Amino acid sequence: MIKNKSITSKWILFLATMGVLVTSCGEKNTVTSSDASNNPWKKMGLIIKSIPQTKFSNKIYNINDFGAVADGKTLNTIAFQKAIKECAANGGGQVLVPNGKYLTGAIHLESNVNLHLEDNAEILFSLNPKDYPIVHTSWEGTEVMNYSPLIYAKNKTNIAITGKGTLNGQADNTNWWIWSGGKNYGWKKGIPSQNDPANREVLVDMAEKGIPVSERVFGDGRYLRPNFIEFFECNTALIKDIKIINSPFWILHPIKTNNMIIDGVTVNSHGPNNDGCDPEYSQNIIIKNCTFNTGDDCIAIKAGRDADGRRVAIPSKNIIVQNCKMIDGHGGVVIGSEISAGVNNVFVENCVMDSPNLDRVIRIKTNSKRGGIIEDIFVRNLEVGTVKECVLKLNMFYNVYGSQTGNFIPTIRNVSLENVNVKNGGKYSVWAEGYETSPVENITLKNVKIQKVDSLYLLKNVKNIKFIDTYVNNKKVESVK
Repeated sequence: MIKNKSITSKWILFLATMGVLVTSCGEKNTVTSSDASNNPWKKMGLIIKSIPQTKFSNKIYNINDFGAVADGKTLNTIAFQKAIKECAANGGGQVLVPNGKYLTGAIHLESNVNLHLEDNAEILFSLNPKDYPIVHTSWEGTEVMNYSPLIYAKNKTNIAITGKGTLNGQADNTNWWIWSGGKNYGWKKGIPSQNDPANREVLVDMAEKGIPVSERVFGDGRYLRPNFIEFFECNTALIKDIKIINSPFWILHPIKTNNMIIDGVTVNSHGPNNDGCDPEYSQNIIIKNCTFNTGDDCIAIKAGRDADGRRVAIPSKNIIVQNCKMIDGHGGVVIGSEISAGVNNVFVENCVMDSPNLDRVIRIKTNSKRGGIIEDIFVRNLEVGTVKECVLKLNMFYNVYGSQTGNFIPTIRNVSLENVNVKNGGKYSVWAEGYETSPVENITLKNVKIQKVDSLYLLKNVKNIKFIDTYVNNKKVESVK
């Protein structure tokens, strides 16, 4: 018998890595590491099996017992703090939010705590920025000391948000969204915003100059909106079944977080930069059975912006998207544009996308300031109704906030779409643009059927793109030589 638990754990990890997975009957699983390398979907299966599950004590800590008032007006920040602290101090369990409307400022989770909302519970988040203390967070791919996310956890393990209740950020054109500087979101000339010269641009410049994050102190007067839910440097996390509406900014943001499952979540938020889910510098993330109806990308996989991304240098990888529904959004599943540390091993399957306000199905966006290596992206079994611009867009010249050219030429390679049906394909089936020195490389469309698309494709500096049993407007497409 091996008595040293750490040695035992290492052997288990080694055997799992080698693909020697033993069943309860003592029989070996036939999936080996060699099989997985040849079949990405078997590799995805191994990743799923490797992700640990959250487990919580059956103790329940009702926020009402800590002074919470469900009138939608009383600020309950202290009650949430007390309940979470008491729960964590006693080994963890469930912090229960009963039916009713609860107003609060920032909620900070602790390890081994499951924040659980009853079906008719609604947490209303304060519109007063002072209710969100300054913490180490991130804004559009750049780390910063800024307003706390509405729900935040840093360096925690075994945490969850569950239940069928609602998280309501209460953002609209009169408060958080107006800070975007967008005229469609209530901004008018003379109103301060993130675009003022002392705000967003200063943060980006600080990162380029290598100023430590601890000295990038923003918050009051800088107009950088907080993320909704951010798990920062966490491990073993779950978000399940909740509904999220009216977010100030990015909605689900795992950053430097590993082993997280997002299951059955509904996001309905049409504000500026209202990405549904943004895994960043994160690994082993499953997003499944979710619905995204957003003002920006439904899912956008990130890996840091420019110099800050290269400083952190943690690629996002092993990101799995299954059985999701995408409605409005700039893209269904997107990689970038904050992408400097790179992304690999992304698996998307069995999703439905349909809206005249959905711009693209699958999109990769970067440029020569971002750089990054984006590779091994596998997509299968999609049903698409209407998409506005194109089915697959791979762009190395993404341009926003002025000139975005630099000396970091990106790499995009090994992208596969299989078994995809599109009823209304928009302008292009495929739009791919690379550099002469770094072409978009190894793109495969297999058994893809696209109807009602204006143009077959737009290709510039693309190497080895294959169309296998693929039909556009009922005409079989030949591979490009």
